[in-house]
Amino acid sequence: MTFKTFPGGVHPPDQKARTSQKGTETAPLPSEVVCPMSQHIGAPCEPIVKVGDQVKTGQVIGQSKAFVSAPVHAPVSGKVTSVGPAPHPLGRPLTAVTIESDGQDLWDENIKEDPYYQKLESREILDRIRNAGIVGLGGAAFPTAVKLSPPKGKTIDTVIINGVECEPYLTADHRIMLEEPEKIISGLRLIMNVLNVERAFVGIEANKPDAIQAISDAVKNDPQISVQGLRLKYPQGAEKQLIKAILGREVPPPPGLPMDVGVVVQNAGTCVAIHEAVKERKPLVERVMTITGSGVKEPRNLRVRLGMRFSDLIELCGGIEDPLGKVIMGGPMMGIAQHSLDVPVIKGTSGILLLSRKDALKIQSKACIRCGLCVRACPMNLLPNLLGVYCEKGRWEEAEEHRILDCMECGSCSYICPARRQMVHLIKLGKQEIMNIKKKAEVTS
Repeated sequence: MTFKTFPGGVHPPDQKARTSQKGTETAPLPSEVVCPMSQHIGAPCEPIVKVGDQVKTGQVIGQSKAFVSAPVHAPVSGKVTSVGPAPHPLGRPLTAVTIESDGQDLWDENIKEDPYYQKLESREILDRIRNAGIVGLGGAAFPTAVKLSPPKGKTIDTVIINGVECEPYLTADHRIMLEEPEKIISGLRLIMNVLNVERAFVGIEANKPDAIQAISDAVKNDPQISVQGLRLKYPQGAEKQLIKAILGREVPPPPGLPMDVGVVVQNAGTCVAIHEAVKERKPLVERVMTITGSGVKEPRNLRVRLGMRFSDLIELCGGIEDPLGKVIMGGPMMGIAQHSLDVPVIKGTSGILLLSRKDALKIQSKACIRCGLCVRACPMNLLPNLLGVYCEKGRWEEAEEHRILDCMECGSCSYICPARRQMVHLIKLGKQEIMNIKKKAEVTS
């Protein structure tokens, strides 16, 4: 097998040994769940239940009429105890439905296996995916049904399944590929059906040889699906970089999308959710995630119900290894630092990373030394050194001219910088300021 890759990027230590060989365990049913109405890119849902209602597992509790959205379902059966603002891992309280579990896990009676699911038309498959509330489980949480509905004039010829999981520490997708390869390929086949595509690739990095073998075995009799090994590099799991590595195609700058070059990319875990939604009519009420890092006593891969609090999951992993320095939802490169452990697991929570105080120690940043390492590392061919300076000086127009809005915020520049400059922080600030200027201009025009 020839191992491919993309230009640029960095090589952070993968830090996966803590959990890569630990099988996925199912977390006990929580006594209470908090279900935010915002768990995806797009319009948030509106609660369709009220305090005192009895709900069943898999019942719709949040709905939106917007095209770019995804319904929210009850992860447990029980009683609705609250509808209103609640802590959210994105940093500010957002509307959520809180359910006190009755411990019985009684599922909605409409959720049952369909023995004839393989005979469904593509529109019926897409409807089941949409109704199940499936979003991308790699962390982006973009509604899957929207992604599988390219507009007229956009012809898709290739599907790529992202089994890269290049973010350090995280191993949930690795375990899914080892433990549920048949479901991944079944979900991929359903995607190919919806898009009327006859060619697909599963991209997996070289540090997962057992996953490469497992998926290769699952597709050995399928000439339309190939496994593509990839050299170890970050951020290879980003859509544009993955397409470049496997197909050599360049996705146009924003607002360019993978569908502009005939490709749709889906995460390996999302394929499993698609299989379960279409075959079993099962909505997205649980996911596999990794709880790991130097700040937790017993790192594990867990299948958990959405809405479980971080604090409960950390207790299942033996508790905190003191002194704790930082808690991150996701990985260290693109994850979101948390201010509280009372926040719930949402659809895009691929992991919880706990770092000891030593590992989370902040290093004082210095002035740019003009070494150019960030320029070589940038997978988007930007000039992070200039963007950082422009943002420090408030020179927003020049930052926009140098394509700051194209930045994917992967963190490669900050990681490689010998001066420890916080480029991603500065670029986030610059993007926000530019968007504020644009909004003001729209209001006054």
